[in-house]
Amino acid sequence: MGQCIHCGRDSILISSPLDTCVDCIRNHFYDVRLHLEKVHARTREMFSLPPKPPESKKGILCQFCVNQCRISPGEKGFCGTRLNVGTKISGGGPQEGNLSWYDDPLPTNCVGDWVCPGGTSCGYPEYSYTKKAEYGYKNQAVFFHSCTFNCLFCQNWHYRTQSTKKGDKGPDFIVNGVDERTACICYFGGDPTPHLPYAIHASKRALEKKKERILRICWETNGAMNPKLLEKMSELSLLSGGCVKFDLKTWDLGLHFALCGVSNKWTLSNFERLAELIPKRPVPPFLIASTLMVPGYVDEQEVGQIAAFIASLNPDIPYSLLAFHPQFQMQDLPSTTRKHAQRCLEAARSAGLCRVKVGNLHLLA
Repeated sequence: MGQCIHCGRDSILISSPLDTCVDCIRNHFYDVRLHLEKVHARTREMFSLPPKPPESKKGILCQFCVNQCRISPGEKGFCGTRLNVGTKISGGGPQEGNLSWYDDPLPTNCVGDWVCPGGTSCGYPEYSYTKKAEYGYKNQAVFFHSCTFNCLFCQNWHYRTQSTKKGDKGPDFIVNGVDERTACICYFGGDPTPHLPYAIHASKRALEKKKERILRICWETNGAMNPKLLEKMSELSLLSGGCVKFDLKTWDLGLHFALCGVSNKWTLSNFERLAELIPKRPVPPFLIASTLMVPGYVDEQEVGQIAAFIASLNPDIPYSLLAFHPQFQMQDLPSTTRKHAQRCLEAARSAGLCRVKVGNLHLLA
């Protein structure tokens, strides 16, 4: 049972250390913001990460993402990958990556499996090897060990127990892993954003190496990268038959800060940019969205507003609603219930979306 520090409300759907209910976050954000900043600072201290995006007036500006860190000599950016070594920023360049990867047999359980060439007949024969799901083929799943957000509910937070310093894995680490059964490369994490120059470079090399074959380039991301980097990664996906999967965590700006520690303004504006590109390649789906249904915080109101935003851009954009499992700083919350998921599903459909799915059904309580 948690208690809201602002209104005093008690509920099992108020998570500690957040200690703030969703209504107070939405309606009294500026009253609770200082508390929320301290919550995020504490969760980052244990991993030797900056408590918030650096704002040094004499620091070097990193323009990779929405955080726009100004990094002093010897200091890390918010992501932990970008470093000021005195006269320039290093880390996250085309030749350096802090990552791991594994082969994931297709069809896999990725966010887009229900609409993509790897899990359906969509895109055959130009972008898919088979008329149905690509059994016998595989996805090269590339996990980057850094992120530009600080999600308190992170499902993959364990990467932070490893080093967040500059990696030494060159692009050959990715390119040499692609063989005749590799149908797609999917970058996720963490988030690809701090390593986008690396991922873009490696993808171009892999496509050149396998230019006579199908090799889709896909991304799972929070979407808060510099629009210039977004353009380069989206070009690779459009060309190869891959997709860009945005995790739209919340609609409300205050709630996004409470849960993720940063703004969602660039995420939403970048999603709009990509929606404009859909007519260039309607099939297979180029842009996909997902939202984690966090009990007590990401409810049908939140999902309905996100869905209305998506529908206003293109009602055919696929939207996955994902079940929450207690993780990281929100281990005291229950799993998403079937009733919660059903309410969110109805809200998304009522907002005008044509393709909505509840994923991770096995996690529903």
